[in-house]
Amino acid sequence: MNFGFSGEMIFLFFLALILFGPKKLPEIGRQIGRFMNEFRRASNEFRSQIESEIYSLESQSKPQILPPVRPPQGSLASRIFNPPPPEQMQAAENQAAEAKAAESQAAANVAEIQPAADPQAAPAAAENAPAVVAGMASSPSPKVAPDA
Repeated sequence: MNFGFSGEMIFLFFLALILFGPKKLPEIGRQIGRFMNEFRRASNEFRSQIESEIYSLESQSKPQILPPVRPPQGSLASRIFNPPPPEQMQAAENQAAEAKAAESQAAANVAEIQPAADPQAAPAAAENAPAVVAGMASSPSPKVAPDA
């Protein structure tokens, strides 16, 4: 079985035993252990200091990738996660219904306007009539050739 000891390790152990003797060998082992522990601690401290410096430099140079805490006001996410109160929704629906009713009323008023008595003057009157209905400009009516 191999317990991590090689022939060289055993040779070095016996050489140290012969050079320092059995009385000094435990004290030397403690000193080597303290030295190795201190070296490991200094190495870990140095590594953590370097890593913290690298992290601080990376966080300063990179923009924040995470999304903002709250979605922008008026965005789809804001409307999904923070819906308006029912009163505000009802008011918006009423306003949309009123706008639609006003638009249909304006269209009905335009349809009720009777053309002039002269059938040939009707296209000319339609061209010269203002094209503003309920505050909105509409496109001019197409020109139609009179029947011969």
